[in-house]
This record gives sequence, structure tokens and C-alpha cells, in this order.
Amino acid sequence: MASLAAIGNDLYWGKRSFPFVGKRKVWYTVALCAVAISLLLVATVGLKPGIEFSGGSEVTITALSNPKEGPANAVLRQQGLTNGARVTTTGSSSVRVQTPALDKAKLNKLSAGLAKAYNAKAADVNATTIGPTWGKDVTAKAVRGLLIFFVLVGGLIWAYFRTWKMAASALIALLHDVVITVGIYALSGFEVTPATVIGVLTILGYSLYDTVVVFDKVRDNTRDFTRQHRATYAELANLSINQTFVRSINTSVVGVLPVASILFVGAFILGAGTLRDISLTLFIGMIAGTLSSVFLATPMLVDLRGREKEIKEHDAKVLRERKAKREADGETVDGDDAADDTVYAAPLTPGHHLGVKAQPKKNRKRR
Repeated sequence: MASLAAIGNDLYWGKRSFPFVGKRKVWYTVALCAVAISLLLVATVGLKPGIEFSGGSEVTITALSNPKEGPANAVLRQQGLTNGARVTTTGSSSVRVQTPALDKAKLNKLSAGLAKAYNAKAADVNATTIGPTWGKDVTAKAVRGLLIFFVLVGGLIWAYFRTWKMAASALIALLHDVVITVGIYALSGFEVTPATVIGVLTILGYSLYDTVVVFDKVRDNTRDFTRQHRATYAELANLSINQTFVRSINTSVVGVLPVASILFVGAFILGAGTLRDISLTLFIGMIAGTLSSVFLATPMLVDLRGREKEIKEHDAKVLRERKAKREADGETVDGDDAADDTVYAAPLTPGHHLGVKAQPKKNRKRR
């Protein structure tokens, strides 16, 4: 079995090729189904906003030798506060109780009851209340941050690559990553906290980086592409994905493995809410970002640019010449069979380098 390095070398030089662009309708279908399922999960299961977004009261009891949810639930029932309340253990020595917003008297009563139930010192019981106005302000700022990010990213890609079609393709891929991440996050039942928003912004940057690397290779391979008649624009774009494919896998694995470790430790060992929230977002988003940069961004760019007159005329000429050559070789070619997915574009044509002919010629002196 060939090593990953050997496969990467073959993909780079066009000795083998995966039809990422040729099978783009399949990837579009899979992506649309995934997006539809994610939206359905958000609509049915729904997101659970944390206290920072929804507002409410929170009491945390720390320094417990044996934290359990039972005593807190009993106190909530005694004080008639079970409606909308949540009790969770955090770490190995803390219990957190969240309720709708309480006035000062009720919050003090709840704190005293919890301290008594857990036999905790007053210094180990922390109570706080976040009003709905502050929660709405945090939500508005989170949404505003995402919108500003998308606008700035679109403008940056447009300015860097000098084409709005690359910017549009990248933004659609980023939107796909956000929807998938939010859908799976809703399924997990984890609370949406400021750490979740930070994680979303982080994975957007990660996905954008991977997409820009592929686009940069597309730009290199398609620079002055009309001067050659070996490959169509779509085949050169497909070559670009193949050339960066192994790099994308390596980057994704190197990034996902430590995040998976943090997620496991935060969710199942420490029970740390912040670690769990941000690591789950990163874990989902990094995988989705890698897939979207390979299977969505560049294929969509090919579809957008494929309508340009210059590209259409060039591709038609390439296919006509390819068909004529195959017919001259005695092959039977029907219709558009010249556009065969097995035709691999390569960065260089073997045997066509200039060699010593590229050296400057000396002028001969007349005798």
C-alpha cells in the first residue's frame, strides 16, 4: 500500500487524481442535506442559551467533596423554583444552579438553602443575577461580530484574489460550516455561551485559511490558462484541490486531535463548561471547515467562473482538440465523451521542458 507521502506526490504531479470538481453535484447534494438536517435540529430541538444570553440567576457551590445534583433539586422543590431551573455539576467539586431571574430576597433564600443542603461555608456559595437587558446586549453583539466577520472576510478575499466569485464561494462555504456546527451543537444539548461564540469565530478563521490555500493554488494553476490546450479550467481547478488535499488532511488531523482531547477531558473528566463549549465547537467546525474547503468552495468557484465567455470558449476548444486527437488515435468518441473525468491535468507536460535551449544564445562574431 502506498504511503501518504507517495499519494500526495502522485496527486501533486497529476499521476492520479480524485474527481472533486467532476463529482460536485454529489457534494452539493450531501451538503444541502446536511444543512437541511441542521436547520431542522435547530427548529425542533433548539439551542439552549446560557445565562449570559437569556438572563437569570445563578448560584454556584464550590469546595464540595461529593458534588451531587439531588440536594439542589430538593431545595428548588421546597422553594417552588423548579420551573425553568437547571442543576449541573462542574468539575469534581462544584454544583451550579441556574434559575429565571430572582429578586434579591429570593436569591438570598436560595443561597442559604443550598449552603445548608450541602453543608457548605458561606464563602463557598456565590450568587449572581444577569438581567434580560444585558443578555440581549450580549446576543446582539455576538450576531454583530459574526456579520462583521463575514463582511470583512468577503472584502479581503475580493481584494486579494481580484474576483468577487472567489469571495462568494468562500462565504458560502463558511456559512455551511456555521450551520453544520450550530445544528450539531443543538443536538448535543450543550448551552450556548460566550465561549461558543468564540469557538465559532475561531473555526471560521480556520476554514477560511484552508480555503484561501486552495484558492491560491487555483490562481497559480489557472494563470494564463488560455495559452495551453491540455486541460480545461475545471480540470486545472481539480488539480489544485488534489495538490493541496494531503496538506488539508494533515492540517485537519493535527488540529482536531488536541481539540478532541480537550473535549474529552472537559466534558467527561473535569466537567468544565467553558472547555466543553469551546472544544465541541472547534471539533465540529474544524472538520466541517476542511470538508467545505475541499468539496464545496472550489467546485462552486468552477460553476461561477464556468459561465464566463473566455472560459467557455477555451474549454470548448480543449474538448474539440481532445476529441479530434482521440478520433485520430482510432477511438470512438460520441457527443461530449471528450470531457472525460479520467483526464488528469498536470502542472507540467513531461518532455516539453526547454533544457539547454533555455540558455541565452551567444552572438557569433564574424571573422
